[in-house]
Amino acid sequence: MSTISTPSLHIDTVLSYAADAIATQQGPGREPIITRSWKRCIQDYGLDPSKPAPPRFVPRQVLREHQDQADELINVARAGVEQLYRHIAELGYVILLTDNRGITVQFLGDPLDEASHRKTGLYLGADWSEDHAGTCAVGTCIKEQQPLTCHHHDHFSAHHIALTCTAVPIFNPQGQLLAVLDISALNSPPSKDSQQFALQLVKQYARMIEDAYFLRRYRESHILCFDRSREFVLINRQYLLALAGDGTLLAANTAARNLLAECGLALPERASALARQVRIQDLFDCEPDDIFSIPHASPDQVRAFRTHRHNALFFAALMEPSRQPVATLGNPAQQALCPLDELADDDPAMRKMLARAKRLCSEPLNVLLNGETGTGKERLARALHDSSNRRKAPFIAINCAAMPESLIESELFGYQPGTFTGARSKGMRGLIQQADGGTLFLDEIGDMPLHLQTRLLRVLAEQEVMPLGGEKPIKVDIRVIAASHRDLRQMIEAGQFREDLFYRLNGATLRLPPLRERADKGYLIERVFRELCEQRQRIARIRGDAMSALLGYGWPGNIRELRNALQYALATAETEEVTVNDLPDECLPSVHPRQAERPLPRQEQQGSQARDLEDTLRRHRWNVSAAARELGMSRPTLYRWMKVFGIVAPNAQD
Repeated sequence: MSTISTPSLHIDTVLSYAADAIATQQGPGREPIITRSWKRCIQDYGLDPSKPAPPRFVPRQVLREHQDQADELINVARAGVEQLYRHIAELGYVILLTDNRGITVQFLGDPLDEASHRKTGLYLGADWSEDHAGTCAVGTCIKEQQPLTCHHHDHFSAHHIALTCTAVPIFNPQGQLLAVLDISALNSPPSKDSQQFALQLVKQYARMIEDAYFLRRYRESHILCFDRSREFVLINRQYLLALAGDGTLLAANTAARNLLAECGLALPERASALARQVRIQDLFDCEPDDIFSIPHASPDQVRAFRTHRHNALFFAALMEPSRQPVATLGNPAQQALCPLDELADDDPAMRKMLARAKRLCSEPLNVLLNGETGTGKERLARALHDSSNRRKAPFIAINCAAMPESLIESELFGYQPGTFTGARSKGMRGLIQQADGGTLFLDEIGDMPLHLQTRLLRVLAEQEVMPLGGEKPIKVDIRVIAASHRDLRQMIEAGQFREDLFYRLNGATLRLPPLRERADKGYLIERVFRELCEQRQRIARIRGDAMSALLGYGWPGNIRELRNALQYALATAETEEVTVNDLPDECLPSVHPRQAERPLPRQEQQGSQARDLEDTLRRHRWNVSAAARELGMSRPTLYRWMKVFGIVAPNAQD
């Protein structure tokens, strides 16, 4: 068919094809997967193509329950969904991620087309199950559990014949349907062949999400990844198997399950003493020790194995558990994590920097820390001190930018009694002297006045300090760690920083990457959140939608901004679960499936929406938090809408 059917012609076509399918078990000229679905729609669900049902959306509370159940998947899928959307957004597609019942739990699309999306059901909370929506990409994908494109007149309902939708199933590590990834467009070329590339693209991203979910679920186990090419095994990771310590197979991704089936093997649905366990030696001609020795067996950490059934050659690499348990034997002090190890998880730049820091921590060298404001320079300085042989002595920190210039000199160098009006009668030991035997941390050293730079240079060169008003220098043993977000070399060229002081401070340089560049943002978010919860003596968790927003944000203020955002979330969350609605508005992605991100309504719509908003507030007795939760927006956004509509709570009226 070269053009999109009109609704009446489409209805006649559906009834005709379905009748032929029921009679002959095959609809002429139609893909079997579509024919089977049309037949189910009429025979099993009693749907009538002449009476197309409008899109069905589940209530907000029900949607939240579905999102909670899919929480881990949404968290894992975030990066893949957003990356896929960047590829297809300009082509007019939207993305739906549904659970295994067809409820849309994540949506990305152009907010300007929101009305059209909601009208056709391409929106958050839509129910795309086949028994309601009829033949459609998501619902039919769930029934058939295979990828498909439902293009224009393939849809059962005339309500959907303008759409083209491509859906691919996502399976959990046990092979059960977990979710469906779908891309849909309101307008597309008439030919179904135009969607072949879309189908391959969605397959690729569905596999990436499925494998990421697999790696997340079995991160505490050994994971064998293998491929037919040695060069691509570490990149492609086509086949994944999770292994117990004795070589028993715990789980497999879709490709590996298909290979097991070809070899006459199948993993039990549940681990039990009665179930026939499959071991790695049942698949490959090897012993478990051959697998677990892979990381040490060859320079590229890859080994070759052959299957028993086909004698097929595969190349395998082993991913070891993400965190090995700490041994309980020996000296507990030696087994404790080095303070530097707690600063990062699996970021390459941080790993490299921290490895250098460990080598330097006890060396008699001053250290210069570079990094944007808020990247954690003081925390790194303290970790260097706590990891060094000076850890039992004081760690003294001063922020040169935060202290008035008139006080820096007396605070740093101290003063003798009666040195100036208002001074303490007994004088004061300066911070340099207080740091004797330990570490002096000078944050934002670039903001230190030039005349004090000269005095500091003398302290570093002579290892002695002269208090204000003093006549005899005092010996000190200090190590200086200085930090700056500014380019000190440029300041030297501009005459704003002493070159000789720079070289005294720059015994070694360590650079902290900004938060937006770090691969371990999830670890940092969890660590900071845990610290804040401990300070408040509170037990709480971050839900997947909030974690997705936090991971996707650019963090111009780095870890300092992250801490502030999490403090705000803990303060606004009314339960022990932080959701996306509890985050500051600036942390939310530019395209997000909640009402808070919609543009303000047009003038002609404002009257009805103002009434709806006020009705919701009255129903909740002007409890703004409860009303915001029902409306799916944050409290600050609800307050903004109230201001736009001129809605004032009774207790705030004159």
